[in-house]
Amino acid sequence: MKTKRLTELSLLTGLALIIFVVELRFPDIIPVPGVKLGLANIITVYAVYKYRAAETFLLVLARVLLGALFASSFSALIYSLSGAVCCLAGMLFLRRIIPLRCMWLCSIIGAILHNTGQIIAAAAVIRSFAVFAFYPILIICGSVAGAFTGICAQLIINKINVK
Repeated sequence: MKTKRLTELSLLTGLALIIFVVELRFPDIIPVPGVKLGLANIITVYAVYKYRAAETFLLVLARVLLGALFASSFSALIYSLSGAVCCLAGMLFLRRIIPLRCMWLCSIIGAILHNTGQIIAAAAVIRSFAVFAFYPILIICGSVAGAFTGICAQLIINKINVK
């Protein structure tokens, strides 16, 4: 990997971490476990369309590991990593099908996959399918948050491509 590319990915990882830490300070919008805006995913969606799969994976992995360290929560690592892997795998596949101008749609599907990965991890950790009762609300909230982060990433891409 060239130095310029590594520097860009490092800066994006740092930006995603800053956004994550700032978002940790927001009060919960809905009192349902796992519901949050996921603003750091703006960077992930951008990276999915602008960088190679391995590079994007490293960015997401660094963000999740460092984010769990900053949040001081091992359980956050389990849920974030499972959600991130499902989300990233799906979005990397979808970027071949969904064009750049519709990356917001990829973000919505990625958010749904993220919530799916998290709910499966939660069911495995607590050894109960009762957590699936939260799944419908997570899908709805995830779709709204995914649309928002996708539109933000779309605006960034559009602004950069204009120059």
